[in-house]
Amino acid sequence: MSDKIKDIMSETIGKIKSMVDVNSVVGSAIKINEKVSVIPISKISYGLGTGGSDFQNKLESGNPFFGGACGTGVSISPVGFLVINNENVTFLQVESFSGALDRLIAMAPELINKVSNAIKNRKKN
Repeated sequence: MSDKIKDIMSETIGKIKSMVDVNSVVGSAIKINEKVSVIPISKISYGLGTGGSDFQNKLESGNPFFGGACGTGVSISPVGFLVINNENVTFLQVESFSGALDRLIAMAPELINKVSNAIKNRKKN
């Protein structure tokens, strides 16, 4: 039985991998013009359940039947967009922030740009 369940799970996970790859999370850059590019960012969630059973055939002894099933759910949700404008990077979130950590992560590219620009300006002066 265990080999049959492993086969079912391997097949299902293989199908999920073929549907969902890294390009599903971080999409390809979309060039708006010479200075602006947009990169879509998504969140992927999935669940997998599988099971099976061996049982004897009443007519032929020693010839077990196998009954197995597998269920999978996949959800891809947009999170936001990275907007690259010249050397500035900003993150446009699709949904409102759910907490301080989400807000901090969303502000990171803008904060890095500000620090980088401040360092450049200081070196010039």
